[in-house]
Amino acid sequence: MASEQATNRNKKLSWDKKTWLLVLGIIFIATTLRSPLTAVGPIIADIKEELTISNVWAGLITTIPLLAFAVVSPFVPKISRRFGFERTLLSALILLAIGILMRSAGSVFFLFFGTIIIGVAISFGNVLLPALIKLKFPLQVGLLTALYSVSMNLSASIAAGVSNPIAETTIGWKGALACWGILAILAIIVWLPQLRNHVKVINSNEPSQRNKPMWKYPLTWAITFTMGLQSLLFYTTATWIPGLLETQGMSPSKAGWMFSILQIAQLPMTFLTPILAGKKADQRPLVALLSLFYFAGFTGIFMNWTELTLLWMLMIGFAGGASFSLSMMLFSLRSRNAQEAADLSGTAQSIGYLLAAIGPVLYGFIHDSFHSWHAANSLYLIVTVLLFVFAFISAKDRFVTKEQ
Repeated sequence: MASEQATNRNKKLSWDKKTWLLVLGIIFIATTLRSPLTAVGPIIADIKEELTISNVWAGLITTIPLLAFAVVSPFVPKISRRFGFERTLLSALILLAIGILMRSAGSVFFLFFGTIIIGVAISFGNVLLPALIKLKFPLQVGLLTALYSVSMNLSASIAAGVSNPIAETTIGWKGALACWGILAILAIIVWLPQLRNHVKVINSNEPSQRNKPMWKYPLTWAITFTMGLQSLLFYTTATWIPGLLETQGMSPSKAGWMFSILQIAQLPMTFLTPILAGKKADQRPLVALLSLFYFAGFTGIFMNWTELTLLWMLMIGFAGGASFSLSMMLFSLRSRNAQEAADLSGTAQSIGYLLAAIGPVLYGFIHDSFHSWHAANSLYLIVTVLLFVFAFISAKDRFVTKEQ
């Protein structure tokens, strides 16, 4: 069996200064992976008005990063093999800072070109952080995944909440987008010490368990659809839930608060799920629980039980936080070493985010075709059932690659 002795000769972790710097670096990188994206939605009207772009072009601002994730993710493991995780992540952070500054330059060209660069840069962090945790913290995967997931989601929620107030100040929407470059610069500074700790990911003298590409293993596809379907649910609810609630009689302000509650509800489960998953070899009971929360929440939405909207938002939020962090954990739990984790992460996130990008468009298509929110909401229930099936398969205790 392949081992990680070349990358982690001593699996007993010593929480010294070096370790704390690495953990801090992971946390800072995590804060840059969603905040530049969630900051856009609340100020999209200001951007449209000043740059005179259509709704279609405005929608592309949020779709482009997902497409970039899909295109770039398969190449990330190969690049990391050549340059190492540490250097690759540093380069991605520098690219991210450049993209954020370009996007806020104030022209249509730089808005979209900067958005493309941001999507490319974030793809590296998406793929490599789970693998880096597998490499550096093999016995603390649950805890480190929890810290990484919470940091990413908390910063995303904060960015969505403060973006509009910042845009209303003298710095406007350009400053509201540019200020998230500060996080990228801080992450670069905090990450710099890791360049001294570069190690090879796999010892070339050790045999590999893999005898074919990662995408040819059946379990890879189950994990890929788990990743994609939970992302589809998140991006579809983020796009359509506030508008749906308004049609049910809520004010725009209250509908916005309801979606904020959904996001905040993700945080405790985002933290707890990886820790619980790391303690168990088989995660199928967690899958059953999160699927139950999803199904209950979306059934309430489907049945238009508006008096209990707060409960539905909480349930969907709990399930969303659990499903996201469990998806991140699967890259480590179902791989034998860090490079396998990177390859699995790259494959799953590439196809998964492409699937996620279809969700909001498909929901809108169903709504327009049937002229019914009720028909469109059936998509949530169908996807929930599919997610349960693929996540249940993925959660069984085994590796993606088989013994030779």
